[in-house]
Amino acid sequence: MRPGPSPRTGPGAAAGGNTADDVLGAALPMEVEEDLDPLLDEIGDARCVLIGEASHGTHEYYAWRAALTRRLIAERGFSFVAVEGDWPDCRRVGRSVTLAPDSPPDPRDVLDSYGRWPTWMWANEETVRFSRWMRDHNAGLPPDERAGFYGLDVYSLWESLRAVVDHVAEHRPEHLRAALRAYRCFEPHAGDPRAYGWNTALVPDGCHDEILALLTRLRRPVTHGDTRDPVEEFDARQNAEVTAGAERYYRAMLDGGPESWNIREVHMADTLGRLLEFHGGGTGMGETSGLAMGKGVVWAHNTHVGDARGTDMTDAGMVSLGQLARERHGRDEVALVGFAGGHGEVVAAPRWGAPMEVMQVPPPVPGSLEEVLGESELHRGMFVVPPEQDKPPFLTGTLGHRAIGVVYDADRDARQYVPTRLAERYDALCWFRTTSALEPLHLEAAPTGELEALPTGV
Repeated sequence: MRPGPSPRTGPGAAAGGNTADDVLGAALPMEVEEDLDPLLDEIGDARCVLIGEASHGTHEYYAWRAALTRRLIAERGFSFVAVEGDWPDCRRVGRSVTLAPDSPPDPRDVLDSYGRWPTWMWANEETVRFSRWMRDHNAGLPPDERAGFYGLDVYSLWESLRAVVDHVAEHRPEHLRAALRAYRCFEPHAGDPRAYGWNTALVPDGCHDEILALLTRLRRPVTHGDTRDPVEEFDARQNAEVTAGAERYYRAMLDGGPESWNIREVHMADTLGRLLEFHGGGTGMGETSGLAMGKGVVWAHNTHVGDARGTDMTDAGMVSLGQLARERHGRDEVALVGFAGGHGEVVAAPRWGAPMEVMQVPPPVPGSLEEVLGESELHRGMFVVPPEQDKPPFLTGTLGHRAIGVVYDADRDARQYVPTRLAERYDALCWFRTTSALEPLHLEAAPTGELEALPTGV
């Protein structure tokens, strides 16, 4: 991550007062999956578990996040995984892992077809192994008990809009005129988010009215006894929500500042809420009065998963998915798990849209959380934030916490640190003293014109 909207003058406050004994005394072992038991105890009956990553290209983060998620699904009955990815692409993966009719029998085939930069985020061997496990697990369950796989993000404006038009044409012809009107509004921009952003700078309302009209129609509840597939109806409505969120996001992107970031966070929080409702037996459109909520796992960067109020993001006017989840669903219903690493390897790109590379991550900068943990010589371990007021200083003080996005420059590593109060940002942290690179499935395709995320690439 390059510096975001808030200034980065260094990694954070000095690490004074933190000792190796503090770290080793608080650390729990993390060598095999059974070592995750204390973290499962901490999660307890929470219905939302948000699991982070300190980069989008580190093997250890993906592998241990998958290990925790497997246990949550198999032992705690979690009903879906929602990742920092596009809704249409992830729905194709979801159809495969839930053994939907006519879906690919191997999720790898779907993941290998990912074409939107940065493809390596999900088109990698680690995600293949997990999604194959999901399919095998689901194969022994009735269709309505199978765990789903979804995308939370907001980028897929044109893909989602085309999916809405196709669905409406086949299943909701009474709304086809509204869908075509929205599609024709975007058509002159030729599928280029940058072109739409620039053009709406001149015509501020853009296609907002057309999208709102379409959403209003698709949000209307179906009548009692309707025979349409509820999964397909939910998919169409969510694609319409993505289109609306993306329209706002790309329009705000050119203005800079925190607005576009916050639009994206709110969209992901809204999507998480709809998925929890849908998997609890509702429609996913706020109509679950009296119904149980589903249980979901989120995979996203620490910058999204952590509570922004435990960082300097709040000073810049930014919110985070983790913060919104706690506020909306209650602190006891949400568990936030962060990841951190020392030196090693990472898959990233030197600039936006550039081909991926395996890069060397240098040792942490002085005064950072990673330096404090690394100086203890702890190879890897887990820290669960204790409920007591008297906590070790590295959990309560402000320390820089490294955040690597899809764009990374090791020579500027000192600017990659978010001032963080760990005990406020997460409920638990997983640490790796050395890291290795993710295993991408294929080389990058040509970029499709997305505007750069802010902070960069997370």
